[in-house]
Amino acid sequence: MNTTTPRIFIAATQQNDGKTTTSLGLFSVLKKRFGRIGFIKPVGQRFEEIDGKQIDEDSLLIDQTFRVQTPIEDMSPIAVEPNFTRRYIDNANNDFLVRRLQNSFDRASWEKDFCIIEGTGHAGVGSVFDLSNARVARLLSSKVLIVTKGGIGRPIDEVALSQALFEKEGVEVVGVVMNKILPEKLEQVRDFAERGFRRLGLELLGAIPAEPLLSSNTLNQICKQVRGRFLNSRVESRRRVGRIIVGAMSSRNVMEHFTPGTLVITPGDREDIILAALSTTTAPELRDREITGLVLSGDLLPHPTVLDLIAQSSLPVIASSLDSYSVASTIHSMTVKTQPGDHEKISRIQTVVEEYVNINRLLEKIGCAPASPGKTQAR
Repeated sequence: MNTTTPRIFIAATQQNDGKTTTSLGLFSVLKKRFGRIGFIKPVGQRFEEIDGKQIDEDSLLIDQTFRVQTPIEDMSPIAVEPNFTRRYIDNANNDFLVRRLQNSFDRASWEKDFCIIEGTGHAGVGSVFDLSNARVARLLSSKVLIVTKGGIGRPIDEVALSQALFEKEGVEVVGVVMNKILPEKLEQVRDFAERGFRRLGLELLGAIPAEPLLSSNTLNQICKQVRGRFLNSRVESRRRVGRIIVGAMSSRNVMEHFTPGTLVITPGDREDIILAALSTTTAPELRDREITGLVLSGDLLPHPTVLDLIAQSSLPVIASSLDSYSVASTIHSMTVKTQPGDHEKISRIQTVVEEYVNINRLLEKIGCAPASPGKTQAR
């Protein structure tokens, strides 16, 4: 197996702590410095079927964003489908999986100047089939960067747990990136976290503030989650949702809550609320109340004349069979994922990682000098 190409394994303390955000930002920064960057997500749990192959969605995101020039199946060698664990326990085939991982890594790192390895969940995920993140990092001869959410007590405790498993496998953790810190607490959290991690023998290499843009879903993502369909304005499906309200009051009162970025959920037969929402796109005096979109719940639709107005409106309207409570709950529990083609979010991710992660120090800890000194320093 290739042991010469510089590499880093991006781990986390939990799912959705920011591994993909960190990987995507690092890829962009390192591409400027080194040139040819490889990527692999050895074990994936969320995947799409591409040409009969199950490909992790984060590998697709990186490939479609940067055109990595690696066979996509080698960027995502193992997909944990629903029966994967049962089949493995019935008939363990670890040697085959290890060979597959290492062969795919060889191809992902072939003629590359650096390779990013993205883990799955916390350090122990995959233990049930003998491929925990810690063991995969060892098999691929990689040092580890741990990503965790902002805070003081809980993140440090969780990093300590992950660190223990990596150390058990003989894998070095080079540092920690703390993500999604409340902006008003950034300096305070960074100060305490630096001291707390130092007590574990770890270095805080980055402290990234929470970004509203990065935590917002698009109407298209929401439509899929609520099993809905667009009644109009599909071209506006990339609009972002900042807040949601359930329209269960009178139209006069609900309009007091209309603000840009708001998604309104209301039963499909509440024509008064639907008309009030549509009016924000046509009445000049209401433009400062124009909402982002409307979800009609309960498998109900308004009168055909109102449907005609919806068809002519620029306000995106989604119809869902779920009731209003279920729609709101589903949206609230959604995992915010960056999608290929989401240029605004991807650009922002690249900027914040370059600004708030000390890339020079990370490379120094890995043991490889950058091609150019660059200007990146964690603030």
